[in-house]
Amino acid sequence: MLTDQFQRTISYLRLSVTDRCDFRCVYCMAEDMTFLPRKEILSLEELSEIGAAFVELGGKKIRLTGGEPLIRKDFIKLVESLGALAGLEQLAITTNGSQLSSCADKLAAAGVTSLNVSLDSLDAAKFKTITRTGDLTKVLAGIEAAQAAGIKNIRLNSVILQTYNLDDVAALIDFAIDKRIDIAFIEEMPLGEMPEANRAERWLSNETLVQELRSRYDLQDASTSKSDSGPARYQHISGTNTRIGFISPHSHNFCSTCNRIRVTVEGRLLLCLGNEHSLDLRAILRAKDYTRETLKHAIVDALAFKPERHHFYDPEHPQILRFMNATGG
Repeated sequence: MLTDQFQRTISYLRLSVTDRCDFRCVYCMAEDMTFLPRKEILSLEELSEIGAAFVELGGKKIRLTGGEPLIRKDFIKLVESLGALAGLEQLAITTNGSQLSSCADKLAAAGVTSLNVSLDSLDAAKFKTITRTGDLTKVLAGIEAAQAAGIKNIRLNSVILQTYNLDDVAALIDFAIDKRIDIAFIEEMPLGEMPEANRAERWLSNETLVQELRSRYDLQDASTSKSDSGPARYQHISGTNTRIGFISPHSHNFCSTCNRIRVTVEGRLLLCLGNEHSLDLRAILRAKDYTRETLKHAIVDALAFKPERHHFYDPEHPQILRFMNATGG
């Protein structure tokens, strides 16, 4: 198994397949974005090669992210390749849900075991404001299609902002209860320069949110019994099949139990979401003398530089300038 210098076992790879997206969510990217040219992004074959090397090193879970992964041309070929890897226990996708209706059956057949679907409001006008371009009806239809396809582990991801959608929380939870799925509330992460956004004003602590929810729901501590292997701390809503997860990189960081690494679509192996420590895997993959063993040794060696923690909002450390779509979902 992969182990870093702090004796954390790394079993989870987040693999970005594109920096492009058909939404422009206000917490993820600027309205006007410049995306990477095609020659700079990894091919599907290169992405598959990284996944195979990771699994050979003992990796158990791969999550495909973006941008919006489902808009990548021939994306299903990558899913099928990874789904066939012996030893891979979980193949997951994070998506905005806009394209799910047309491909949910294919994803299930290719081995996708879980989906995280971004959903920040059930009010169509507010949803459009947050996503800038999104159509709520398409996302809701995509969730229905995924359930009908038999993908059992579906979770909603909601970023709650004081000035946008705080009053949507109860409706989102009730929707999750009705669909018998989980929901996670995620604190906004300060990635990318957004001069027009007052992040301090709109940021909401999950600690505050938990206290408010306890007055409405009977919440019980819940273990990650579904093998989430992620940073969410879960509460079970008594009398339902739904858990509420809280992902709190600021108020309750999860660095001590971090078990993941990320690869951006241009092939940067990011060792931490909130730091710039990285390794150029694209250069390794495109070297004339490339072998998978070379790639595997490089990944193992890079773990020596995985930092102990991130430094979001720490005045002694610079803000991360890459946007979330460039980081990998």
